[in-house]
Amino acid sequence: MEAQVEKQPVIQGQGLRKLNMEYVFGFIAIIFVLILGSTLLKTDMLFFRLLVGVGFGYALSRAYTGFAGSINRAYTTGSTKLLRAMAFMFFFTTLLVTTFLFNADPTSYDLWINPINVGLVLGGLLFGFGMAFSSCCASGVLTDLVTGLPRAFITLLFFGFGIFIAFPIQHTASWINNSLFTTEVGSKLQGGVYLPDLFKWDGLGGYLGALLLTGLFCGIVVFLAYRYEKRRKEQNTYHGVLTENVQDMQVDFDSKDYKLLSSATYNRMFVKPWTLKQGAIVISVLFVLLMGVTKAGWGASTPYGIWFGKLLMAFGVPAESIASFTHMSADPYVLPFFEHGVSVQNFGILLGTIIFLLTAGQFKKVFRSGVHIRRREILLFALGGITMGVGTRLANGCNVGALYTPIANFSLSGWIFFIFLALGAIVGNAVAKRLF
Repeated sequence: MEAQVEKQPVIQGQGLRKLNMEYVFGFIAIIFVLILGSTLLKTDMLFFRLLVGVGFGYALSRAYTGFAGSINRAYTTGSTKLLRAMAFMFFFTTLLVTTFLFNADPTSYDLWINPINVGLVLGGLLFGFGMAFSSCCASGVLTDLVTGLPRAFITLLFFGFGIFIAFPIQHTASWINNSLFTTEVGSKLQGGVYLPDLFKWDGLGGYLGALLLTGLFCGIVVFLAYRYEKRRKEQNTYHGVLTENVQDMQVDFDSKDYKLLSSATYNRMFVKPWTLKQGAIVISVLFVLLMGVTKAGWGASTPYGIWFGKLLMAFGVPAESIASFTHMSADPYVLPFFEHGVSVQNFGILLGTIIFLLTAGQFKKVFRSGVHIRRREILLFALGGITMGVGTRLANGCNVGALYTPIANFSLSGWIFFIFLALGAIVGNAVAKRLF
């Protein structure tokens, strides 16, 4: 939701003086999620994934944050606040994940130690390029289905198409699946470099050295971000971001004004925007909760290709033909939508966005602001979706699957993806600026 929601910030001061029916619908939505999720989903794990997805969607929306925006905002406005918040989130999440991995067998978790190869580089470039055109990423496109429906729908459709046509390459190409560099634990997983393997001598199983190296990488990102923002200000090309200004203007709550049934209390609990750092902390906690329960990290993009396959099945294409083309089992394509864990989790992100906007009394306003689209933008959003989709298959993941989760899992691949993602986004934003 990096693009549309930024135009419609929630301003503190709206309250309960006049009952807004969106508030009512928001709490009805929460009740429906809890009741229907617990009763209709087949397993407790599916219900858990739904709730985690709702949490991700709510946090991304209320903190006006997103992975694509970290680079896009810096390029278009000069602000690096979101980029610095992402760096903080990377380190904080990695620190929390260490509580699981220290003195444990890392291979007992589905760690995303992705291969380091040509595919990772090309995938990062393509994904960064595409997210500049569509102003979103794999998780952001779900929140944008509420805040910018036409743009997000076109992006999602072609995102799924890009993933689908690249499935055969991902599943057969050695330059995507084989790592040029690997370590002991990495070779037992996907084949990449597991940072603790490089510091076995540090007295803490390699985790002290790996954490310090992760901190160093995050520090470099913050340092470069500050230098870049300073230069933009000196050149008078710094514009800032409206939602970041709103977040910065939020005042602390004075306890002497506390009254449970008041507009001020409701505003603080459900309307007031979270800061970027607050959003980063909530997302980090949800990530660790997800990993602790499922033994795996956060992924989002693969289901889009499966959804596209299901769309083809709706037009009569046999599941066996789809499985043969994609070099996959037919099971994911014939499995009902609400029995596929990550699909349910992604659906939860959409619901979390809706719940936030309703309980904040902003749904109608934000939804209407995002329904307008120019004809010439359709091609650009389609191109953004395709390039992001193909990029995820070459890099074995998206901004959460190839960047956030690998970094939090001590995979060197995440940092390499980050570098080429940023380069691709810079090129993509430059091209998009000319075309728009």
